[in-house]
Amino acid sequence: MSAVGHLPRVPFVLHPRAKELADGGASGFVLVLPGGGYEGRAEHEGAVITAFLADHGIPSGYLEYPVAPAIYPEALDQVLLALADLRAAVHGAFPGPLAVIGFSAGGHLAASVATATESERADLAGREGTDPASLARPDLATLCYPVISLVNRAHIGSRRNLLGDTDTEALATSLSVERRVDADTPPAFLWHTADDAAVPVENSLLMAAALRDAAVAFELHVYPTGRHGLGLADDVGAPVTDWRDAWLNWLARGGVGPAPTLSPGCAVRRTR
Repeated sequence: MSAVGHLPRVPFVLHPRAKELADGGASGFVLVLPGGGYEGRAEHEGAVITAFLADHGIPSGYLEYPVAPAIYPEALDQVLLALADLRAAVHGAFPGPLAVIGFSAGGHLAASVATATESERADLAGREGTDPASLARPDLATLCYPVISLVNRAHIGSRRNLLGDTDTEALATSLSVERRVDADTPPAFLWHTADDAAVPVENSLLMAAALRDAAVAFELHVYPTGRHGLGLADDVGAPVTDWRDAWLNWLARGGVGPAPTLSPGCAVRRTR
């Protein structure tokens, strides 16, 4: 099946087992957005994450979203389009909630799509030739050591690459995600390390406070130490690696998880 609208798409890399897992009864789908300061995309926060999810029975794929010299709203547009294509079964049927996970600048992008405004969606819908309702926010959002603010304890490189020549204080403020949170923002899972020297932990704290103020459910984990860009954190071990089990449990509570396992001799009873 082809994409639902007119605009060209960036590469969307579906994990090879994603359809098999969905056909086998897995629920939901996770769209992975690697970090890279809006300048590149880190493999250990893309393909490595989808492989981890497949190992845990969860369908996923990662998006090669636009980076510099592309500027706002190109990356945001492509994530909204990718979610619309997933809902329209362009890549196959994936029943259940649609979740996004983003790392660092990819966390800013995930948070931006989770707070995408009516005007952003309407503008994209006009260019795509589709109904703005098809460009809905995701159902769940995971933000890993995310860039949140572009003005307060900001990662300057991400701001510069995202905004390019359009950079103004007013635009940077409007794209600081803690200012975009509203009651319709989906539930969120956040984690950070307290001594992150590249993207200060205040970014996650700002987002958590905004979610609390909007009465949006969230789970926040702050670990004592660990460098920026840890991904699965295999090279540092516990307690930072605890984020993975905490996240999988959170996804399951949100309806995203592997197919139910059956004891020998058990059968599934289907109801209409």
